[in-house]
Amino acid sequence: MTAPLQGIKVIDWTQVQSGPSCTQMLAWFGADVIKIERVGVGDPTRTELLDYPDLDSLYFCQLNCNKRSIELDVKTPEGKAILTKMLQTADVFIENLHPGAVAKLGFSWEELQKINPRLIYGTIKGFNDDSQFANVKAFEPVAQCAGGAAATTGWWDGEYNVPTQSAAALGDSNTGMHLCIGILAALMQREKTGVGSYVYQSMQDAVLNLCRIKLRDQLILEHTGVLAHLPQYPNGKFGNTVPRAGNVEGGQVLGWCYKCKGWETDPNAYCYIVLQNEAKEFAVAAEALGYPEWVNDPKYNTPAARNLIKEEIYKAIEAYTITRDKMDLVQELGAKGVPCGPVLSMLDITKDESLRKTGTIVEVDQPKRGKFLTIGCPPKISTFAPVVTAAPLLGANTDEILKEFGYSADEIADFRSKHIVCK
Repeated sequence: MTAPLQGIKVIDWTQVQSGPSCTQMLAWFGADVIKIERVGVGDPTRTELLDYPDLDSLYFCQLNCNKRSIELDVKTPEGKAILTKMLQTADVFIENLHPGAVAKLGFSWEELQKINPRLIYGTIKGFNDDSQFANVKAFEPVAQCAGGAAATTGWWDGEYNVPTQSAAALGDSNTGMHLCIGILAALMQREKTGVGSYVYQSMQDAVLNLCRIKLRDQLILEHTGVLAHLPQYPNGKFGNTVPRAGNVEGGQVLGWCYKCKGWETDPNAYCYIVLQNEAKEFAVAAEALGYPEWVNDPKYNTPAARNLIKEEIYKAIEAYTITRDKMDLVQELGAKGVPCGPVLSMLDITKDESLRKTGTIVEVDQPKRGKFLTIGCPPKISTFAPVVTAAPLLGANTDEILKEFGYSADEIADFRSKHIVCK
């Protein structure tokens, strides 16, 4: 059960969500992650969206488990010297401060190469250096808009035909996961070369990578003038760019989100069902949904025919699903081989015992706060299972970290009296 990143030391100079999501994943894989925080202030999310006054927020706790915290004023000469000493023996340094901030303080990639040639430098910025928006501060919705997600998400007509951002953190946590992949690759590369590398991840690129099929659609639209797999076909008009497509599956199969029993009072009483193109699979679905006659009817029994009347098919299927409980429906259809899934609310998810059993949802005992739920490590490795521990209180590990890097008790006391470390 050896942790994959056991022995790897990460200096984490990140805040809010994109950077901390990356470094938390590295911590779950066994790295020693030391979080650098502003003296007396800490990560801004410590005080955002508070549910209890004077306690670290759930926002912070859910993104900083398994780390250690040191308060450090890096703007002072002494603080810079401390960080430099830490970086001399670190394996990874990650930051997501605004463009130019780290370089201005003397910790650019060029300078860190001189300090530690084996160091891997990871950074998250909103846009690439060559972008016309390179100096723009990017927040989560900014990245979703600039990465193509918002323009292609949402309803395609009516008053709600507006660019819509996803509730999933495509700009933040998604970017953190992309950077994590880059850091892991850089660590493997260093094993072969002996030298570190600079890993740059823009939020725009991370979002765009998840919108790959929308770039596919743009090229198809330019070549053919239509997107036959979208709900606008065959009756709607297409412009020169990929439109929003509601709940369509996104490929050539018919997938849609259907009302289930209780939808009048439960906004999540819905189920997503996919009709596969293959004749055998379609026949199974038609039978399961109560329309066996579709199998031999040329109006329904080919993908091309179904695509011309998809709105009619959606209505027919919903006439069946609306009488069924979403969980029972998924059990029944799933057992027959029909691709489907319930729309699970966050309340549903917190009550799902299977997610707790697999470590997808974990309960963490946080100092001062008590127990809270968070998302555990998504990848499941057969030879390693991370134990999710509490997020650090602000500066909780300052003294132990300084001692590990060779500072004496008198030196630490002096740093403290000058507010170079926690007060």
